[in-house]
Amino acid sequence: MRIILAFMAIAVVSAQTGPTVFVGAMVADGTGKALVAQNVRVVGDRIDRIGRFAPSVGDEVIHAEEFVLAPGFIDTHNHSGSALDTEPGAESQVSQGITTLLVGQDGGSTFPAGDWVHMRRRRPAAVNVMTLAGHATIRQNVMGTDYRRAASAAEITKMCGLLEVEMRSGAAGLSSGLEYEVGSYSKTEELVELAKVAARNRGIYVSHIRDEGDLVFDAIREIITIGELAGIPVQVSHIKLGTVAVWNRAGELVSLIEGARRRGVDITADCYPYDAWSSTIKVLVADKKYDNRESVKKGLADVGGAQNVTVTTCVAHRDYEFRTLAEIAASKEASAVDLFMRIVTDGGAGVVVKSMVDADIKVFYRQPWVMVGSDGGIGMRHPRGAGTYPRVLGRYVRDLNWLTLPEAIRKMTSLPADRLKLADRGRIEAGKKADLVLFDPAAVADRATFQKPLAISAGIRKVMVNGKLVWDEGKVTGATPGEVLR
Repeated sequence: MRIILAFMAIAVVSAQTGPTVFVGAMVADGTGKALVAQNVRVVGDRIDRIGRFAPSVGDEVIHAEEFVLAPGFIDTHNHSGSALDTEPGAESQVSQGITTLLVGQDGGSTFPAGDWVHMRRRRPAAVNVMTLAGHATIRQNVMGTDYRRAASAAEITKMCGLLEVEMRSGAAGLSSGLEYEVGSYSKTEELVELAKVAARNRGIYVSHIRDEGDLVFDAIREIITIGELAGIPVQVSHIKLGTVAVWNRAGELVSLIEGARRRGVDITADCYPYDAWSSTIKVLVADKKYDNRESVKKGLADVGGAQNVTVTTCVAHRDYEFRTLAEIAASKEASAVDLFMRIVTDGGAGVVVKSMVDADIKVFYRQPWVMVGSDGGIGMRHPRGAGTYPRVLGRYVRDLNWLTLPEAIRKMTSLPADRLKLADRGRIEAGKKADLVLFDPAAVADRATFQKPLAISAGIRKVMVNGKLVWDEGKVTGATPGEVLR
């Protein structure tokens, strides 16, 4: 049942020209506290006043009865970096309520960071942006193509020097992608030395850990070790249990992390609300023996079979796209193993792989230190790119009751803001930046699917970034008030 609150009858002004007042909203302040019916006044790029007051003459009024007003959602794992050049309105992002993105993920970043910062300031987008410095980017800059080995002490010193410059130029921390080609050859000691540099510069270490399947417990132990030895806050990217052998063991993984937190390790995680991941097809074979039939067979079995692997992009075989390996193999009268090896030989493919179970996702989302993160971005061929935040609010809150609405919003706002040291965002509070999301709690829902991953979500009514509307009743406004944050 909707709660209708009518504080006063004032005509809506169509153009956003001055102070704005959201009237009668159920305000979620971002801290996890219960929602309260209030008015919120925005002046310039800041929240000016909160409470039961009458708008002043000249204020633009947005009638928000029936709707929830929350701080803008902060995505700590996003891949929209380069796409903001071609789509500064960031429709698939702001339509979810996202107002701030952290890019430079999984070990890959635009280099050098200083040039990226200057460019983004010259060409602002609808959303705020931050970047991490990528470990693989720095590693390859030092080691060139000779990266399939442990780095020498001299090479690590050079990497640390480059990271120091990146941090001073605006990077918020260090990211790694230890399951991917360049980063996978690094030793823990190398990562510790780099993390120490990020720590000296008040940064964070964010990692796509070394394994998210059979060896996930060892991979979590490694990031805990890095956090302890480097004295740095660490974050597990898209925490998951991604192979059959570790399904339904989320409680054990949580216990491992909780033990580290009790002894002082500052470790958190983000999680996306889908049972399928998105990456390159090679990630399926952990030992990188892509032409070994037994290795490929094991890789497919680990995720439950070829029917769980959907090709999303394949330049050499466009007719494979949005079909499973099992379907393609059957149409070719070939085995899935042979098909995999052919795809790799022909240049590879992007895939979406269904390899998690809801029971584990539920356990992760119920941890107070796990925040919502999309691992998505503009144009991504996975529904998380366009649907993550409405999916949590619609499916996990309204439909399944996994989370309360205030707690889900905390995981999207103040928790990531605190993690990234964004003191003026993530809460609805006088003096904070006016990054705001107005949504209908009865209608908010994701529409993106694995077959139509770019479909825009429903129920997000208005989105404000730095006091300017960037999403208004189903469309982008064209405003680009986003800032580069540090």
